[in-house]
Amino acid sequence: MRQGSQDVLSNHGTNTIFTVWNFKEGAPIKEAFQRICALVINLNHSAYVRFPDDNASCIMGIGYSAWHWLDLPKPLPKELEEFEPIVGSRYTAVSTKGDLHFHLKGSNSSICYDMAADIAKVLSPVADCVEEVHGFRYWDGRSILGFVDGTENPESNLREYFGLIGEEDEVYKGGSYLFVQKYIHDLAAFKALPVEEQEKVFGRYKDSDVEMTDDIKPQNSHSALANVGDDFKIIRDNLPFGNMSTNEMGTYFIAYASTFNTVKLMLNNMFIGNPPGNYDRLLDFSTAKTGSLFFVPTMDMLDDFSSGDEETTSTENHPEAVDTVLPKNDGSLGIGSLK
Repeated sequence: MRQGSQDVLSNHGTNTIFTVWNFKEGAPIKEAFQRICALVINLNHSAYVRFPDDNASCIMGIGYSAWHWLDLPKPLPKELEEFEPIVGSRYTAVSTKGDLHFHLKGSNSSICYDMAADIAKVLSPVADCVEEVHGFRYWDGRSILGFVDGTENPESNLREYFGLIGEEDEVYKGGSYLFVQKYIHDLAAFKALPVEEQEKVFGRYKDSDVEMTDDIKPQNSHSALANVGDDFKIIRDNLPFGNMSTNEMGTYFIAYASTFNTVKLMLNNMFIGNPPGNYDRLLDFSTAKTGSLFFVPTMDMLDDFSSGDEETTSTENHPEAVDTVLPKNDGSLGIGSLK
């Protein structure tokens, strides 16, 4: 049994840096990956000792293609896959490539900056940073659109139940599925709506954050479609971001979950609609620019990866597993085992 989960259950800090890295074709990624796993462990230990009150942590996720290229344990986590676009009649949840994802959070922006710089030193020779978003807490936990974000998050012991893999995948117990999307908002169009209409888009009252009753809430409101029931929850760690010079104002949607199926159910409701065609009206003002799925290993797994001591798990634990072989990019990305 794996223990020592990464810090996916705590509430996000007031400052965050999200980065996505893709390995360069032909780059020697084996040693760099081992070093980055050791670095993630070190950054977390150092932050805990040096700045215990800053809630600082570094969380790393690994994408489907990277898992194969790095020859990490087989079979894979049961629901780790390449995210397929979800195409609705009007809007699409796009799929974008991501090999490694880093979620750097803390009360102090300096800590986030230093962690990002340390990661870049290791990865820059072998990978490209294709996304970097600096998030911040906006007032009382609101998105740039002015409504409180994350109200439906599970609390207390339910966070572990909904956020971490359990007995259903014993080999990867304690890990988590991580799904991210970068949304850009049309603030001008949204703010042009009267407050009453804005509230109908969300299905919540703006000032109080109280959800509308079912007899008032529109069926195409965000809360009506994104909330798929008390038995299906995720841990949202969303934060807003903004760039005045480029007019890029948005939300970095980040979900940790014990099962990716819950996320897919939410996305299907939002983009295809429930029933089909009844899509989430929030999408009229929010465009998904990215969409990537990762697996967040436990700290014990990262320790194994860093030393090359990870065990290749048996397909006896997952008889339905199929060992997928990805094409090698001039031989160097299809590296051998780290053992």
